[in-house]
Amino acid sequence: SAKFLIYMGHAMSTWGDRMWNFAVAVFLVELYGNSLLLTAVYGLVVAGSVLLLGAIIGDWVDKNPRLKVAQTSLLVQNSCVIACGVLLMLVFQFKEQLAHLYNGWILTVCYILVISIANVANLASTATSITIQRDWVVVVAGQDSAKLADMNATVRIIDQLTNILAPMLVGQIMAFGSHFIGCGFISGWNLCSMCVEYALLWKVYQKTPALAVKAGQKEAPQELKQLSPQKDVENGQNPESVQPLITESSVVASPEPSRQQGCCYQVTEPLRTLKGGWVAYYNQNIFLAGMSLSFLYMTVLGFDCITTGYAYTQGLNGSVLSLLMGASAVCGIVGTVAFTWIRKKCGLIRTGFISGVAQLSCLMMCVASVFTPGSPFDLSVSPFQDLYTHLMGETLLDPEHNVHVGVNATIGAPTDEVPPLQSYISVGLLFAGVIAARVGLWSFDLTVTQLIQENVIESERGVVNGVQNSMNYLLDLLHFIMVILAPNPQAFGLLVIISVSFVAMGHIMYFTFAFKSLGRRLFLCFSPEQKVETTDDHSPPTTV
Repeated sequence: SAKFLIYMGHAMSTWGDRMWNFAVAVFLVELYGNSLLLTAVYGLVVAGSVLLLGAIIGDWVDKNPRLKVAQTSLLVQNSCVIACGVLLMLVFQFKEQLAHLYNGWILTVCYILVISIANVANLASTATSITIQRDWVVVVAGQDSAKLADMNATVRIIDQLTNILAPMLVGQIMAFGSHFIGCGFISGWNLCSMCVEYALLWKVYQKTPALAVKAGQKEAPQELKQLSPQKDVENGQNPESVQPLITESSVVASPEPSRQQGCCYQVTEPLRTLKGGWVAYYNQNIFLAGMSLSFLYMTVLGFDCITTGYAYTQGLNGSVLSLLMGASAVCGIVGTVAFTWIRKKCGLIRTGFISGVAQLSCLMMCVASVFTPGSPFDLSVSPFQDLYTHLMGETLLDPEHNVHVGVNATIGAPTDEVPPLQSYISVGLLFAGVIAARVGLWSFDLTVTQLIQENVIESERGVVNGVQNSMNYLLDLLHFIMVILAPNPQAFGLLVIISVSFVAMGHIMYFTFAFKSLGRRLFLCFSPEQKVETTDDHSPPTTV
């Protein structure tokens, strides 16, 4: 079936993506003499590019045929990864010779090329994600909301599994082989995967005729005129009384603007596209729901390099961290399964509300960990101590307080002066909260994803999802800036409190959206007559 073929293609695509995303960070650290500089530059370039170009990429997805978009983004993404892998192989093989050519400028050019090509691959990956996960999946699901929810959940489970297994495989290859062999393996995988994925896309396109029709190209019924009409009949509701989520009348054909061939007009066209994308996103009836998801990215309470680094300062070794990451992935899978069950019992909008309450409740353990025994939280130490020390070469505190500055600021002091960790209660509570919150987090993420899929008209799916990606990257960038400003372990408790505050603000936004949609019926979770959400659940989307 087309559904199974999408799963196969997504599994192969995400497997290659996860291997590359894990390996490229390791390669850049190895190339620059165990320094994080190139990795930091790469992360900044990637985040900034998606932030600036997300709406433009989405607009390109909207304005071109589905098959062309999917095939083009697939070819560009995999070709860039292959080229980057070959270039890295050459650099690893001839690094010493390149370092002496033109005073090392050739090697610097290679670094710039690697980061630039990898960034193009990430932008193409963003386009692939928008067109397959946010558009093709909706069309393949047809008129069945339950089928769409199951497909979203299955795609997310595939993401979770590949996020665990793919880095393990490429890590073992690099550990027992070499970085040169690792580059070659990833390039070979992407070459083979590209051919198979291309064929799978063509098969899905052939099996789903609706993919050949896009809004504005010809008159045709929209994919989601009415979700699950059979279930409405089973629950005693008149199908004719149910308002479609996406109706033909909601798609307003905008007149073609007059073609201006001026140079200034063509130069400023991307800016107009960018502005139009953000305006379209703001005018959506699910704007608050999308913003609520973005606010969840402004957090240090995830299994990224920041949380891992803090765990190391608290005495946790790599073995324990790997087990915690495995438990986190299991909770993520539980969250995706819980999403489908809760949605069937309570409806889509209520599922997001319940997931938000569950996530916030679990994160209260993280807040409690700040004030429990073993926590390094100390308000007497300036959060900007390390930053001021590195920039100004001075210390803000007296010498006897240097022990509070952190690992990097204790250079020159005897190691036995650093007090050992007295209790693991604090770090245990922190990770218990982070892991347990993954259930609510992933369920909430799937809820907002499906709300966007069901409520955004077909002609705006790409640009709205592109802006959503930009918002996610913006808040993610802000959380890294927050850590840069307050990097010492004593300030981590403050970052935890700020993170939980942003998560709470995000869920308040979602509650506002949900209450505006359902009113007091939001709290009637298991009321039989309220299982199927009708007219009040979704207002017709606003077009721009």
